[in-house]
Amino acid sequence: MGVQVVVSFVIYAIINAFTPGPGNILALNTMTNYGWKKGKPLYLGIFVGYFFVQALCAFFIFGLDNLINPIMNVLTYAGAVYIVYLAYQVAISKPENKTSEKQPSFWTGFVLQIVNVKIFLFGITALTGYITPYYSSLGILLFFEMVIATVGTIATLTWILFGGLLQKTYIKYYRIVNIILAILLLQCAVTLLLH
Repeated sequence: MGVQVVVSFVIYAIINAFTPGPGNILALNTMTNYGWKKGKPLYLGIFVGYFFVQALCAFFIFGLDNLINPIMNVLTYAGAVYIVYLAYQVAISKPENKTSEKQPSFWTGFVLQIVNVKIFLFGITALTGYITPYYSSLGILLFFEMVIATVGTIATLTWILFGGLLQKTYIKYYRIVNIILAILLLQCAVTLLLH
């Protein structure tokens, strides 16, 4: 594997990780609504889910490639439905309500990543496009998927940071921001179904 391939892999990983997707948008929205402390369980769920999904991608590529298509079809529709549900929740959310019983949870973030077809496709495409032409061992595949998950986690942390920086503006214009974020999530769901 040459330096040019590694550089291409890193550029591909950074671009895919930092572009808006369901996890990044939900992290941004949660930060603006609840802040860092109350949002930590959800963020942790997103991060753990990211690493879990990328490990699954490595196992799929290593030996279960004939199961990828049926699983991806199911995940595509499940993911689209879940993302539409999240878009609705984002659209109706209001800035932090101290008395609200519903708080961001680990499982919301984790499940989002399990049905987030974007990161499945990201992991599978990165492996098959850049890694498997040179390596086929499970250890190497897992290593590169963990690199992808780490870059994805850094990207989500960046979105969380922007959510924190925009929190005061968000409180003032939350309805407009929520509608924009919900529309972006709906666009993610439509994109899933059209691919």
